[in-house]
Amino acid sequence: MDHSHGTSSMLDMAVTTASSMAGMNMGTATAASAAATATKAAAMGMGGGSSCKISMLWNWTTIDACFISRSWHITSKGMFAGSCIGVILLVMSLEAFRRLSREYDSYILRQAVRANASLLSSSSSAGTSSPDGRPKDVNSTVALCAGPVNFRPNVLQQMVRATLHMVQFTIAYFVMLLAMYYNGYIIISIIIGAWLGAFVFSWGTIGLSRDNKQEATICCG
Repeated sequence: MDHSHGTSSMLDMAVTTASSMAGMNMGTATAASAAATATKAAAMGMGGGSSCKISMLWNWTTIDACFISRSWHITSKGMFAGSCIGVILLVMSLEAFRRLSREYDSYILRQAVRANASLLSSSSSAGTSSPDGRPKDVNSTVALCAGPVNFRPNVLQQMVRATLHMVQFTIAYFVMLLAMYYNGYIIISIIIGAWLGAFVFSWGTIGLSRDNKQEATICCG
């Protein structure tokens, strides 16, 4: 009787232990499943419902392509088309700021020429004609035009020039980052933007000096 009772007790303990282990395994599996579900939901929330497709090789990805950050996540063909148009305009803006920088340099150079001409004219002696019979202000202008006009911009002018350079550098850096995604459509958009930008903002008068070897000076055209 005692032997039977002992055997029964051992069976009960084995059943209890097996039940406890099964419960622990089920609890662990449930916790792991819940953690996986939470991780997947967080990933979907961050990625807008699906993951970004990023490749360091040449690709033609449209839907689910990401550029620069997760917020630039392409979710439709219309959004991708808008992104391509935006890239074209971005590259065109780079050419626009390059043209603006050149125009500003020409502007402050013309100001310096006028200031120097005024100083030469005011410092001349009384009388309106020089020994060769030409007005002295004409002689001053001719003297300025005899060679290239060089001057040092003041602090404010240099701040403007540095700001224009900074904007160009920033735009060029973002264009480089976009090109590094190796997306064929984006690279084509960059090329189109460069062509359109050059066509629109590099269209101007091209002047040559009399010997056709040097660019014309500002005052002599």
